[in-house]
Amino acid sequence: MKDLILYYSQNSSYVFSQFIRHFLISIYGVFFAALVAIPLGFLVARNKRLSDLLVGLANILQTVPSLAMLAILMFILGIGADTVVFVVFLYSILPILKNTIAGILAIPEDLMDAAKGMGMTQGQIMVKIELPLALSVIMGGIRNALVVGIGVTAVGTFIGAGGLGSIITRGINVAKGGPIILAGAIPTALMAVITDFILSGLESKLAPRTLKRVE
Repeated sequence: MKDLILYYSQNSSYVFSQFIRHFLISIYGVFFAALVAIPLGFLVARNKRLSDLLVGLANILQTVPSLAMLAILMFILGIGADTVVFVVFLYSILPILKNTIAGILAIPEDLMDAAKGMGMTQGQIMVKIELPLALSVIMGGIRNALVVGIGVTAVGTFIGAGGLGSIITRGINVAKGGPIILAGAIPTALMAVITDFILSGLESKLAPRTLKRVE
C-alpha cells in the first residue's frame, strides 16, 4: 500500500492525464456508435427481418475478442488512439442498437394508433412519442456500451493508444511492479463503476412516469 501511495504521489499528473485520455477514447467511441445505432434502430425497429439481420451482424462483431479486433484493425488503420476509438465504436453498436429497438417495440400499439388518429406525421410520432418513451431503454444501452468501452480501451495500450492500460503494462514489464499495476487497475475499475452508477441514475430519471408506476 505504501508503494502504491508513493507511486501516486510521484506520478499524479501522469496518472491523471492517462485517466482523462482513457475516458475520452471510450466516450468518443460510444458517442459515434450512438450517432449511428440510434437512428438505425428507429428505422428498422418495426421491420423484424431487417432488425434481426442488423442485430445478428452486430452480434458477430461482439463475439470477436477485443485483442484480436485491435490486431486486425491495426493493419488497416495503423496504431494509436484512433484505431481504439473505432474498436470501441464497433463494440458499442450492439447494445445501443438492441436497446433502441427494444425501447421502440415496448411502446404500446394503442398509443401509436392514437397518435396516428390525431393526424401526427411519422416524424412527429418519432420525436413526441417514440423517443421520449424509449429514451431510458436507449440510455441503458449506452451505459452498457460505455462500461464495455472502458475495458476495451484498457487493452488498446498494446497498439500505442495510451490510457490507464499503459500504466498496467508498465507494471507487468518491471520487477516487483504490483503497485504500478494497481495504480492503473484501480482507476480503471473506479471509472467503470462510477460511470455505470451515474448513467444508471440518469436512466431511472429518464424513465417515463407510467413505467415508474408499474415498477
